[in-house]
Amino acid sequence: MRLTTKGRFAVTAMMDLALRGEEGPVALAGVAERQSISLSYLEQLFGKLRRYKLVDSVRGPGGGYRIARPLERVTVADIIRAVDEHLDATQCGGQENCQDEHRCMTHDLWSTLNAKMFEYLASVTLADLVDREKVKAAARGEAVISGPLGPHPRRVVREKAVALA
Repeated sequence: MRLTTKGRFAVTAMMDLALRGEEGPVALAGVAERQSISLSYLEQLFGKLRRYKLVDSVRGPGGGYRIARPLERVTVADIIRAVDEHLDATQCGGQENCQDEHRCMTHDLWSTLNAKMFEYLASVTLADLVDREKVKAAARGEAVISGPLGPHPRRVVREKAVALA
């Protein structure tokens, strides 16, 4: 059982968008640079996120993407589902043919784990993640955002935070 880079990158990119959303549409090139994710890979992910109505695209100069719903209404589970990510701890993919075409003795254990993982991911919203990041950054004496094309939130220059204080 593991979350692949597709799900991790989608959540990371959505969080980047959420942190910068008040500034207007966010260019994927900026997200790619800040998060060290391939631009072409992000374009594929954002196509899926757009079809799932989690983001809107804005064309033209100053265009980019913005989150389509209030942050409180976008869960991590929504993002993972939108990019076709399947978290499954069962050996059989839920088909109950784990052991010689029969259900294995631990199938219920892994199925329950699947349910608990999605329950947890459905309880965490982008608003929760953004709030946590802002609290952590403040505790470090850093600003979370230093501009639309600024550095990765974890690499924010301390002078920026001092200038804001």
